[in-house]
Amino acid sequence: MMRKFPVLGLMLLGPALAAPVLSPQQIIVNPVPTDLQVRVWVDKDPAKTGNPVYQIGERIRVSVQVNQDAYVYIFSIRSTGEISLILPNAFDGNNYLRAGETRVFPPASGARYALEVAGPEGQDRVLAIASRQPLSLAQIADIQSGRVNLQGADNLARALSIVVTPLPERDWVSDIAFFIVGRPAVTPVQPVQPATGTLSVNSNPQGAQVLVEGRVVGTTPLSLVLRPGRVEVELRLAGYQIFRSAVQIRPGETTAINANLVPVVQNGVLQVSSTPQGAQVLLNGRVVGNSPLNLTVAPGSYELELRLAGYQSFRTTVAVGSGQTVPVNVSLLPLRGSLEVFTNVEARIFLDGREVGQTQGGFLRIEGLDPGSLQVVALAPGYRVEARDVRVEPGRSQQVRLSLNRAR
Repeated sequence: MMRKFPVLGLMLLGPALAAPVLSPQQIIVNPVPTDLQVRVWVDKDPAKTGNPVYQIGERIRVSVQVNQDAYVYIFSIRSTGEISLILPNAFDGNNYLRAGETRVFPPASGARYALEVAGPEGQDRVLAIASRQPLSLAQIADIQSGRVNLQGADNLARALSIVVTPLPERDWVSDIAFFIVGRPAVTPVQPVQPATGTLSVNSNPQGAQVLVEGRVVGTTPLSLVLRPGRVEVELRLAGYQIFRSAVQIRPGETTAINANLVPVVQNGVLQVSSTPQGAQVLLNGRVVGNSPLNLTVAPGSYELELRLAGYQSFRTTVAVGSGQTVPVNVSLLPLRGSLEVFTNVEARIFLDGREVGQTQGGFLRIEGLDPGSLQVVALAPGYRVEARDVRVEPGRSQQVRLSLNRAR
């Protein structure tokens, strides 16, 4: 014998009331973005674009899909606050879905149970939770009977929040589908003004979270059926400024929002270090400190210069993006000196024992010398050796005059 499970849900309908406004507030929301996604829907609304109506006693099928391997748990929430567990259940305990897999409950063939819509009339919901790890529901639900040991969406949210707390925040996600338990509205004999309007929301780029009157209702592009009146709409997307707009929903009309989202401009950090440390740092020609130095700057291109006595100045152009940290590590090069050697005769010149040239007309200039002390030696045939200790200063030219005497 096929077993029947009642499917449950919110928002009472009366025969004289207008069609209800779709109110897709989420039961439990992951606090951080995650690449794990789950999607749940009912068979009368596979695109999740409306709020389908099911008669009391009518059969219903629930479909779910995940984009990554995950364990899936499905709850039904009645308008009365009563909650039951659809998956896993006594006849279908396999709640592990592969990436990209779509599964229907109950399945089209071979099912040993059915899902039947129970009264009273109202707005019912189906909640799906996907987790990369199995969840322990022993304190919440009885899988054999499908009973959940609590009442109300708020209590379910609190209980599920406790269940997922041990998991990494990016390892679980939820989704929700809505349907109405009741009777389709009777078409009046006399034409009447439509009781609802449509809000169409799009953004560039797409994928922005949409909030209507402070409640999350989906992501762009999105189309919603709402009651007439003024509504506050908000769009949120990581890396972009929040978009807000107030629009008027008119009966039978479509109100469109096309938002060009503005990127959030975040300051960057310029990390400047040098070897040796203590170099004066100039940014666009202005002294900003000494290395090592962290500079918070607006995104853009900057002229960077480092100065240190006895070393060559360093200059470069640095581009800093929004929220970017750019390190600049500079090894400063010592300034070199030069030596001008004057002799009274043509002589071979040695620096610290290394021959560097010969004076021409009694003169020799030696470039690119490292700062420091060295010995200058002059040799000429028939003359005594002449030596002199000198100190080469960075960035300066030093003169040395050597007078060689004839050998006796």
